[in-house]
Amino acid sequence: MIQFSLKVILLPPMKISDNTKAYFDGLRDGTPIGLGYFAVAFSLGIVAQKAGLNASQGFIASFFNMASAGEYALFTSIMAGATYVEVAIATLIINARYLLMSCSLSQKFSQETPYFHRFLVGFGITDEIFGISIAQKGFLNPRYTYGALTVAMPLWALGTSFGIIAGNSLPIQIVSAFSVALYGMFLAIIVPPAKQNTTILVSIIISFVMSLLFAKLPYISSLSAGTRIIILTIVISAVFAIIRPIKDEDTK
Repeated sequence: MIQFSLKVILLPPMKISDNTKAYFDGLRDGTPIGLGYFAVAFSLGIVAQKAGLNASQGFIASFFNMASAGEYALFTSIMAGATYVEVAIATLIINARYLLMSCSLSQKFSQETPYFHRFLVGFGITDEIFGISIAQKGFLNPRYTYGALTVAMPLWALGTSFGIIAGNSLPIQIVSAFSVALYGMFLAIIVPPAKQNTTILVSIIISFVMSLLFAKLPYISSLSAGTRIIILTIVISAVFAIIRPIKDEDTK
C-alpha cells in the first residue's frame, strides 16, 4: 500500500495595505451619509421636477453639484427663467463655503500628497464628507475620502432622480421628514470629537448661537444662508486659531 503524506501549507494572512484600509474605512463611514443624502436629494428631486428636469438631467446636476442649498438655488433659478450667468453666479456664491472647507482640509494632507488627489478630494467636499475627513487622526489619506464618496455621490444623484420620478406623489410630511434626517446625521459627526476636545465643543456651541443670531438680526438676516455661513466660519475659526492654535506635533 502506497502511503501519501500530505503537507498542509499554511499561508500567511493577507496584509491589507494602508491605502486599501483607508478606502474601506471611508466606504464604511460614507454609507450612512449616502443613505441620508438619498433621502434629502429625494426632496430636491421634487423641486427639480417642477423646474422641468427629467431624471437623467437631475442625476447629472446632482452628481456635479453636491450641495442641497446650491442645487435648490439652481432649480429655483431655472424655474424663474434666470440666465446661465445668473445661475452660475448664484450657485458659486451659495457654494463658496466649500472653498473654505477645502482650504482647511488641505492642511490635513502631508506635503508629499500629489496635486490631483487634492483636486479630487476638493471636488467631493460636502459638509458631512468634510466632517468625517477632518476628524481623521494624523494626516488624511485621500483614499479615505474616496471611499466615502464612492457611496455618497451616487446615492445623492440617484436620490434626485428618484425624486423627479416620484414627482408630487408623496405627501409633503414625508418629504419634510426626509430632509430632517440629514441634520441628525450631521450631529452624529460633530458630537464625538466635541466630547473629546473642549475647544471643539465650545466652538460648536458658539457657532450654533451665532447662527441663530445672524438669522434674526436686522440687515444680517437679509444675507443669503451661504454668505452668513462664510462670515461665521472665517470669524470663529480665526478667533480660535489665535486663542487656541493647534501645534504642529498635534497633527502627526
